[in-house]
Amino acid sequence: MSNTTFDINAFIKESKDVLTNPKAYFSSMKTTGGIAEPLIKAVIYGVIAGIIALLWSIFKIGGVTGGLFGGAAGIMMFVWYIIAAIIGLFIGAVILLVISAITKGNTDFEACARVTAAVMVIMPISALLGFISGLNLTAGSIVGLAVNLYALYLLYHGLIEALKAKPDTTRILIFVLGALLVLFFIIGLGAKKKATQFMNEFNSDDFQEMFENVRDENLE
Repeated sequence: MSNTTFDINAFIKESKDVLTNPKAYFSSMKTTGGIAEPLIKAVIYGVIAGIIALLWSIFKIGGVTGGLFGGAAGIMMFVWYIIAAIIGLFIGAVILLVISAITKGNTDFEACARVTAAVMVIMPISALLGFISGLNLTAGSIVGLAVNLYALYLLYHGLIEALKAKPDTTRILIFVLGALLVLFFIIGLGAKKKATQFMNEFNSDDFQEMFENVRDENLE
């Protein structure tokens, strides 16, 4: 890929390489050449993720239902993914720049943006597996955690191979971030369990009867 043209075949190959062999990919990845290339990458990943979310809504798979509101929600998700990809590229590059500085790596913004854009290959994967949350919240949360941990794995190689960060410091930082993800997963799982328990109690016959009694007393 160059500054003036975008090679879609190279893009597909690079996406596969990032997912299957991140160490080799990031070790040979260009860190210069203009901001247009990583921006186009991010937009494409956002479009693909948005299309997947839209298809889930059309086929009534997962948490987004079909019909008028389901179709509207699918379109909104499609637009949201594109916007999130663009904003996420620049915010992610800034965050990665800070992380790279902490780990004594390259602090050039473009280099960090290129690594961020490459890691964003995870967006379509996350969208593809997103329907699982609509089928089962616990399973969806576990899959989401696995996807996020793999994104950290990609980020680790991006820092080490492309941004030349110190391996020991980077490894410690990635472990800390991974531990935080697991902690938030456990907290979120507990919150979802309590919410599900509350809804089950709310829909129970005893609760409904109590609610009707209180309503009747207020009407009197």
